[in-house]
Amino acid sequence: MKPIQVGLLGIGTVGSGTFGVLTRNQAEIRRRAGRGIEITMVADLDTARAQAVVGPAVQVVADGRAIIANPAIDIVVELIGGYGIAKTLVMEAIAAGKHVVTANKALLAVHGTEIFAAASAKGVMVGFEAAVAGGIPIIKALREGLTANRIEWIAGIINGTTNFILSEMRDKGLDFGVVLKEAQRLGYAEADPTFDIEGVDAAHKASIMSAIAFGTPVQFAQAHVEGITALQAADIRYAEQLGYRIKLLGITKRRDDVGGIELRVHPTLVPTKRLIANVEGAMNAVVVQGDAVGTTLYYGKGAGSEPTASAVVADLVDITRLHTADPDHRVPHLAFQPDATAATPILPIGQVVTSFYLRLQVADQTGVLSRITTILAEHDISIDAVLQRESADGEKQTDLIILTHDTVEGRMRAALVQMQALPTVLAPIVNIRKEELS
Repeated sequence: MKPIQVGLLGIGTVGSGTFGVLTRNQAEIRRRAGRGIEITMVADLDTARAQAVVGPAVQVVADGRAIIANPAIDIVVELIGGYGIAKTLVMEAIAAGKHVVTANKALLAVHGTEIFAAASAKGVMVGFEAAVAGGIPIIKALREGLTANRIEWIAGIINGTTNFILSEMRDKGLDFGVVLKEAQRLGYAEADPTFDIEGVDAAHKASIMSAIAFGTPVQFAQAHVEGITALQAADIRYAEQLGYRIKLLGITKRRDDVGGIELRVHPTLVPTKRLIANVEGAMNAVVVQGDAVGTTLYYGKGAGSEPTASAVVADLVDITRLHTADPDHRVPHLAFQPDATAATPILPIGQVVTSFYLRLQVADQTGVLSRITTILAEHDISIDAVLQRESADGEKQTDLIILTHDTVEGRMRAALVQMQALPTVLAPIVNIRKEELS
């Protein structure tokens, strides 16, 4: 049978890995897919470098539209990134009746609903396993493996850069800025790490997983996003003393009580006894809670040339197996049939229910703790634990650490305003959300 012909848009780190994996494992892939899968055309602005990667047998062009215009190309793989030309080429490939594989989480988080609708109308598939958590097959797990389940919540470490930074801050007791520079030196962080450290990258991925889990359009614009730039070594140290670790988590939860979905990315205290709390370095992990299966954990490399290429090639195999099938018999892009998606709203952060870690720098005098606990009680916020650092001789201030039980975030925000106004609270209050994940 004639091999499936693939056109590759962009041959950087992931593109090179995809070409390498597909070439190296060609025989094994043919046995799995039922026919060969070959990259026969590559588009990259640096044509000389691209030709050096793929060799003389593969046609290299500078213009991606040449791939789309080639009638012999069955599948277009988009590895350019970003929202601009990548979106244009993906939409043009779909309009030309070609299947698409992409690792572009930003594109799908912002324009996924439009892209999937266009693909469904044209009867083509869009594979995007590589867009979330690199080599971890979390999209396939959510779309297929957990089909029998009503997903309750998902929580994931889905950005390796921030997880590396937090691991180093905990292990070495260093502040954020110092560790960021080291991460950049080692290649774990980009020269401009904004999308990673501000939580945007994780929010892109969480938005995609949320849509698949709950059968909604992709709603990245409604996600609540916080990064790790304000985290201090002291809070990581206190969290450890209390039996927690701080991780940047992407969280999405079904909230039947208010008819909405929580979608948020922020630093989170997680009990050290949870497996996800022990995911270190640049690794990724995703925990999914289903009503039938219970808790499942997916762990592995979330980025890198060949781990991400593993997911790209898996999508190529899936499309090769199914491209002749009736479109109605294929797995829907977002797991639910397109006419069965729900317009369930994303809840504003003030309606989120979670517990909190609070660190208050307070005057070391009688009655301070009593006034703070009174304010929390007035807002119906109950206390789980209190830790107070002993003042050194002659020191007139101390750190007061409070862990709360679950509360509505709006109540906590109102309480924080009152506590911050106390003359005995000497610095901005640190507040970090806490999740038991059980």
